[in-house]
Amino acid sequence: MKSISTIDFLVVVIYILAIVAIGLWYGRKKKGTSDGYFLAGKSLTWSVIGASLFASNISTVHLVGLAESGFKDGIVWGNFEWFSAFELIVLAFVFIPFYLRTKITTLPEFLEKRYDSRSRVILAIFSIMAALFMHIGVSFYAGAVVFESIFGLNIWTSIIIIAIATGIYTIIGGLTSVVVTEAVQTVVLILGSLTITLLAIWQLPEVGVDSYSSLKEAVDPDRLRAVNFDSGKTGFTFLDMLFGHLVLGIWYWCTDQTIVQRVLGARSERQAKLGALFAGFLKILPVFIMVVPGILAVALFQDQIGSDTKSVLPVMIVNLMPIGLKGLMVAALLAAVMSSVAAALNSCSTLIVYDVFDKLKTGLSDSSKIRIGRITGVVVLLLAVAWSPFLGDLGGIFELINQMFSIFAPSIVTVFVWGILTKKGTANASFYTLLGGSLFAASIFYIEKYLVVKGLENYISNPEGFGINWLRQTYLFFVVSSVIYFLISYFDRSTQSIPEEFYLKLSTSSKLINYLSLLLVLVMLVLYTIFY
Repeated sequence: MKSISTIDFLVVVIYILAIVAIGLWYGRKKKGTSDGYFLAGKSLTWSVIGASLFASNISTVHLVGLAESGFKDGIVWGNFEWFSAFELIVLAFVFIPFYLRTKITTLPEFLEKRYDSRSRVILAIFSIMAALFMHIGVSFYAGAVVFESIFGLNIWTSIIIIAIATGIYTIIGGLTSVVVTEAVQTVVLILGSLTITLLAIWQLPEVGVDSYSSLKEAVDPDRLRAVNFDSGKTGFTFLDMLFGHLVLGIWYWCTDQTIVQRVLGARSERQAKLGALFAGFLKILPVFIMVVPGILAVALFQDQIGSDTKSVLPVMIVNLMPIGLKGLMVAALLAAVMSSVAAALNSCSTLIVYDVFDKLKTGLSDSSKIRIGRITGVVVLLLAVAWSPFLGDLGGIFELINQMFSIFAPSIVTVFVWGILTKKGTANASFYTLLGGSLFAASIFYIEKYLVVKGLENYISNPEGFGINWLRQTYLFFVVSSVIYFLISYFDRSTQSIPEEFYLKLSTSSKLINYLSLLLVLVMLVLYTIFY
């Protein structure tokens, strides 16, 4: 151990054992059927859904990265969290009704019902690769790096410990285990992050910061502005973030199996919508308990941190948290890793069972599906463990992977959004949009990352080249994909039978859901007014 006491170590060990025990206890109840294993018997209520959505989204990369971003640039990076609140409203009102009424198990299945099997295959491949390489692999490595700095364990040992602890309850218990443990982990995440925020605020008077105005002077007022139309510092304008994140956010919150699976397990449409809105309110918190600590670190530990901005959170943990509470914060970091891995592992198993094996051999029994799901879960876990330690040899892999999402996300969003909003889109339009849109985006990505054009690197985003940053590129990829979609649909003369339930008149949401969505929008507008 490097910087943690025996008491803190015991707190972490007890936490791991408790999470595994809770996961196994709740997972035993509904694992007898495939519906119970993969969708929790469609019994999930709004509170569990909302907490699970939040926990599966927050990773160790979040906790460490947001603190670093707050230290470097300020609250402007919190837009990536706050925008999610609006995208979760879109999930509640636009996507959930269609998903639940078509009675799907996976999102590739939704595309098959709306278009054809070709679109299902492509999305299944995209989704499985994203779960394996991004959600699970990167989470393993990010968590292991943090734990290496705290415990002194090597990368391999840390990854194996995380994998075993998470894999036990996820593979055995299925979605019920995942969402229940994620609800617990949400509480731990919030408590740990809130604690370090409050301790940092408590410390401010010791460096002469005793008011909001003096804080602004100490950290630079621009760090406390969420809206910035100048791209000079971050490389993006507020509008770039707004439109680029809208595409990435709809893909992530509304069309990614890892996230949407807990919505598919809802007891009812009402519970699913309430859960999405609850998650929207929870997404307000990261700015204050994950970004703000990084801003406060400017006033408290700027000299100590220096240029090593990745050390912002570890420095704050070591300097601010007493014995016992350090263990709580480490538990929060562990919760972030385990929740992200568990969510992706469960969704990956679901995709492989329903979109691969169930298509290859129809009529699989429930027991066969569960058995295959557990076996594939073990295989996926082993593959992620095998490759994740090598991320450190790949340089800026995190940035690369995040930007790689912009390759396939715009085309996926295109076929989902227009497939729901219009009847005009055809099966051929969906297939060639997924292929053509992704190939176009991949070509631009290759030019940007690996070619020198007119003596310039990163020619697409370079101000001396086209000057189109990757968020703006993401939105433009969506526009290109939409053009492909509608052009093919216009000239395509093939016939297609769309299930009637796709376009039945949607029932109006309850007053409670409408009021909560309006309240969420108003809260966000107030926040943007304050931090304008």
